[in-house]
Amino acid sequence: MKITKYEHAALVLELNNEKLIIDPGSYTKTMPEQLGVKAIVITHIHDDHCNEAQLDKIIANNPGIKIYTTDEVCRRLTESRPNFDTVAVHHGDHYKEGEFTIEFFGDMHLEIHSSWPICQNVGVMINKQLYYPGDSFTTPDEPVAMLAVPSSAPWAKLGMIIDFVNAVKPKHAFATHNIHLSPEGHQMYNGRIKMIAESHGGEFTHLEPGESLELS
Repeated sequence: MKITKYEHAALVLELNNEKLIIDPGSYTKTMPEQLGVKAIVITHIHDDHCNEAQLDKIIANNPGIKIYTTDEVCRRLTESRPNFDTVAVHHGDHYKEGEFTIEFFGDMHLEIHSSWPICQNVGVMINKQLYYPGDSFTTPDEPVAMLAVPSSAPWAKLGMIIDFVNAVKPKHAFATHNIHLSPEGHQMYNGRIKMIAESHGGEFTHLEPGESLELS
């Protein structure tokens, strides 16, 4: 499976010429035209993960595909894009779309501040290989071959990120949700994630927007 990272939290997974897209949000600028998309996963309602303009472009080239997401996002898209085919998902749900199996974990976004309402959030496991928690540190109850680690967020501090990687113990990890970091910030946060991943025998890769890695 080929994994391509774009700005911030957007991921495109490709297997046997079929694609699954995760969190095409407002910060994503360089994603090229996508064909062969089987489904979209949106982990939660925030604009950096859910953006109608991004979805319009994807669905124009892949009409009729399903968007797997939270109840809140389903309601938002029903109002803004009533032609979209949305499926509300919850912890423990399983689906199959073409070459991809999709499993969901958790139910809530981590708190940013007590003055901000907490929204729904789902983590997602693809083909029992790649796990991405969205805006949470929900730990799946199964081994993780590849972990997409949120490395910067208003709801996270470095110690929480380290604890999450330490709990998951992935075979391989790469940083995502990281548009907030400067080059120096990437170096520091990536270094800590790399250290913890390697302490469990894993590996870490830093991907710039548009770069890919292969997961066998």
